[in-house]
Amino acid sequence: MGALPVPDRRYRVLYVCSHPVQYIAPLFRRMSHHPEVDLTVAYCRMLGAKAGYDAEFATTVEWDVPLLDGYHWVEIPNKGTGSEGFWGLYNPGLWKFVREGKYDAVFCPTGYIRASFWITLLASKLSGAAFVFGTDAITFDSREVTQWKIWFKRIFWPPLFRRLASQVLVTCTPGHEFMHSIGIPNERITIIPNIVDNDWWTEQASKINRERVRASWGINPDTFVVMFCAKLQPWKRPLDLLHGFAEAALSNSLLLYAGEGAQRQLLETESKRLNISEKVRFLGFTNQSQLPAIYAGSDLLVLLSYHEPFGLVVNEAMLCGCAAAVSDHVGSRRDLIDAVDPSFVYPCGDTAALGALLRRLASDRPLLERFRAKAKERIRTWSPQQWVEAHLEALRRTVPSPRSS
Repeated sequence: MGALPVPDRRYRVLYVCSHPVQYIAPLFRRMSHHPEVDLTVAYCRMLGAKAGYDAEFATTVEWDVPLLDGYHWVEIPNKGTGSEGFWGLYNPGLWKFVREGKYDAVFCPTGYIRASFWITLLASKLSGAAFVFGTDAITFDSREVTQWKIWFKRIFWPPLFRRLASQVLVTCTPGHEFMHSIGIPNERITIIPNIVDNDWWTEQASKINRERVRASWGINPDTFVVMFCAKLQPWKRPLDLLHGFAEAALSNSLLLYAGEGAQRQLLETESKRLNISEKVRFLGFTNQSQLPAIYAGSDLLVLLSYHEPFGLVVNEAMLCGCAAAVSDHVGSRRDLIDAVDPSFVYPCGDTAALGALLRRLASDRPLLERFRAKAKERIRTWSPQQWVEAHLEALRRTVPSPRSS
């Protein structure tokens, strides 16, 4: 089949991002090939594409998958501090770049707590471009449990999203319901599904020999392998999995931690106190090319966070043939887990319930097989193609006709 014809007029789109991200780069490549879109991506800094220290991973990070290939991008120099505060991203060059770009729409997921967001907003409004932004939030809560932040959001968010966004983008069904609950009309909310590069993960997983991976871990084919894949930070609740695993008291089992962070030492100490250290392994920071083998060699991924707007590790696990269980605070629960088997959800923080779930799944391998089969079917409909089409839906709602050729 030949390439689709390029229309006389295409949507001229600018995507302003804080930095290159391994999840979204493949999506930009796909969007760039769509005949209705002329895409430019503006990066405010190059963290990830270049080696740099990530405080939450507590290590230097440089992703080992291509982040800048296959789409048009530019770097707008950051004059800010590089911190997580308001002046961390201050890219004054965005003012001229946006105003002179003649864009139909500007997507800006950098977040309103950054100076560059407001530069982009004002430049977009003055240039006549639709300004599109959103949130991955599913509640007013934040990972830092501070009451003043919750009250600030309750007061500030409704007018922010109602008055400034041509379209409000959310990443999942709970996000859509949350935005509607604060007064945003349904027609101004678009779900941009939170996805990964399905083809890449499926292809990589197909190359993995599960038995060989497990043999390299020194375990037998019947060992029940539970994995954690995230930063070892408090809001991810990695300690809950350690306690739930100890509660389950599984005789032939292994617990893997793929990730690095502030709680590493605490986890190692606690595993010794619980007398399960011989069943627990810490893999440290694990780059993307290494993950398919870990997922394929494991039986169950557990995502335990008390604050998790979505949780893309669930997508990755499903694509690699690994079952997934999540706490009821995880955003992907509704769109991915409940659609497959809601019994794989447990109450956040309830380590006794988690232990019971692990015991049940370890003793019912046919249930795990059924989950894996249904998960592969579900994840096919939560794909990069839907991500691109959702952006086009948002564009058509805000820009009926592209203004430039």
